[in-house]
Amino acid sequence: MTPGRGERPRETGTLPRLKKRACPLCPSGIEKNFIIKTYPVLKKNQQWSITVLKNKYPVVSLQNSKAYGQHEVIVETPDHNRDLAQFGSKEMENLLRVYQDRTRELSKIPKINYVLIFKNEGGKAGASLRHAHSQVFAAEILPPDLEEEFRFMRAYQKKHKTCPYCNMIRKEEKGSRMICRDEHMVAFTPYASAYHYETWIFPRRHLDNVVDLNGKEISSLAKFLRKILGKMYRMDLSYNFFLHQVVSEKNQHFYVKIQPRESVWGGLELGSGLVVNSLLPEKAAGALRK
Repeated sequence: MTPGRGERPRETGTLPRLKKRACPLCPSGIEKNFIIKTYPVLKKNQQWSITVLKNKYPVVSLQNSKAYGQHEVIVETPDHNRDLAQFGSKEMENLLRVYQDRTRELSKIPKINYVLIFKNEGGKAGASLRHAHSQVFAAEILPPDLEEEFRFMRAYQKKHKTCPYCNMIRKEEKGSRMICRDEHMVAFTPYASAYHYETWIFPRRHLDNVVDLNGKEISSLAKFLRKILGKMYRMDLSYNFFLHQVVSEKNQHFYVKIQPRESVWGGLELGSGLVVNSLLPEKAAGALRK
């Protein structure tokens, strides 16, 4: 339980983009004692391009042995009125390099096994503030769903002597669920996806977390994110995206998962755990390819 998080400032999805009150993520509203690191400017007349803050309402803490970890906020731009989907190529690449830097630094903390970088965009996706930001959740615990996934992954690798995700990439890039691809990355809508327009982006190279992406892979991932998030922005979709990585598992295959939240789970899904998706992933891929 984290009752203190209920006190965090919130803006609902019905508010216009124009500020109604002081924004805690704008340069003038940031509390200086929460700043962890700032990154150099990309444009003139900026104090910084990206700032990393301690989360004022953390889920985990390095002082809590039962919920051990660190929770950070990445302020993606000093401009209150810009969305991530509006970023240029260099800005998106810069953000991905910050993701690399935070993963690298947090992985050095003793007992940290899991570094989750995620973004909530829009009220339906759980965003509490409009100012463009993402978060980092670094923890000792490994979520049960990931433990189960890695169990199946290791069993598959043992039986087939290959990575299940590498095989998935080769299959999906030839099919109707493929959105875009190049020599470094492949993006597709997964079979039996949980959400309308759900998208996975994989590096072709088998690597275990974002830190290992090289410059060309960063550029390619930035290009794909701009294309897909730009399309979702124009469709007015709320979404979550996250980096699928575990720092303590070196034989995983890193990827980015984007999950729009327009499809609402009802009693069937919540009660049974069975997900009914009314939009075929092939049709979703066709819409995102345009």
